Amino acid sequence: MTQEGSENENMGHGGGGHEIGGHKLAHFAGLTFNLDTLYMTWLTMAIVIILAVVATRRAEIVPRGWQNFLEMAVTALLDQIDNTMGPKGRKLAPLIITLFLFLVVGNELGLIPGFTSPTNDINTTLGLALMVVILVHILGMMNRGPIRYLKHFFEPYIPFVIINIIEEIAKPITLSFRLFGNILAGEILLIVLGMLVPYVVPTAWLAFSVFVGVVQAFIFTMLSMSYLSNSLQDEHH
Repeated sequence: MTQEGSENENMGHGGGGHEIGGHKLAHFAGLTFNLDTLYMTWLTMAIVIILAVVATRRAEIVPRGWQNFLEMAVTALLDQIDNTMGPKGRKLAPLIITLFLFLVVGNELGLIPGFTSPTNDINTTLGLALMVVILVHILGMMNRGPIRYLKHFFEPYIPFVIINIIEEIAKPITLSFRLFGNILAGEILLIVLGMLVPYVVPTAWLAFSVFVGVVQAFIFTMLSMSYLSNSLQDEHH
């Protein structure tokens, strides 16, 4: 057994269940993969797809069950998209809605014994944040043209390019670490409370963590919409 694997086992709780900050690792072609993160990411994607299929397979005029829940979530998100991003934001609605559902399901997975949240790994949250920021720049260049888009980094004065670049670098960092930190801290605290004061307090914290998971998914999605809305604005804005 390698020293790294031994350290990961020592970080486990009670010889099983969650690992605090530890991951099952696999090495391939000089790269290291967090297997539990990959498994939980695939599981999250599968759950989102299943929920969407179940909710829309037999759509009814008067929704009920999963269809009712999903329609409420989609309607609320579409209203937020219209208010935040304007009419042009509707073309990004599938991405925004999918992102929110992925984050909600992923955040809550870690509350199930034996599972972990894919969002308690900085690789997942940073990947999602980078996807959003890269899309912001692509849409900005498509909307304004490459030259005009790059020109705005030098406004209002040329020296401001340094500040603007730092701001762009900070966006994915703050977006990813906010979600990662909150989800990981919640799971750690749940494990610690389960060791110190079983049953009552962990149950209360579990209920609160469900709420926190939804709120963190909403915050990440809203910030993403805010960034994307800037790339959809016309030049004079």
